[in-house]
Amino acid sequence: MSFVLSNISNIIIPVIIFYIIAYGIASKTKVYEDFVNGAKDGLKTVVGIMPTLVALMTAVGILRASGFLTFLGNLVRPLSEKLGFPAELVPLAFIKMFSSSAATGLVLDIFKNYGTDSYIGLVTSIMMSCTETIFYTMSVYFLAAKVTKTRYTLTGALLSTLTGIAASVLLAGIM
Repeated sequence: MSFVLSNISNIIIPVIIFYIIAYGIASKTKVYEDFVNGAKDGLKTVVGIMPTLVALMTAVGILRASGFLTFLGNLVRPLSEKLGFPAELVPLAFIKMFSSSAATGLVLDIFKNYGTDSYIGLVTSIMMSCTETIFYTMSVYFLAAKVTKTRYTLTGALLSTLTGIAASVLLAGIM
């Protein structure tokens, strides 16, 4: 039983692929042609969202290199410390809303400076799991789906991120 559980990820993906192909053949559909058409549509989507991705990555790089993130952390330090949120993580919380890969770079810096088992390291780990790249996700998916009326999406996403950050602080404090 232990062998199966430890290797489930190695087993599940081929099983799903085989199931999809078998289902397509049983349904008498052209599996390969449908796959190729899907890949073509995927490439069109990638080409369509590429300018947005480049703009987001460039903006994050500029913010990080300019020292703005350090300035932002120092600016909100009194408030964040009153709330129990380490000011060193303010730049991470800000960048995570735009780019997960840029946030990962900040996470590695935090781990190098404070350690993975420190309070700041624990909050960082939990926060990365509890938050989403709001602006990246909204721009990419809404652009791809041609959604123009976002209604309460941004408000809900920001509230969810704030809740994830609060949960990170709470959970790291318990550990």
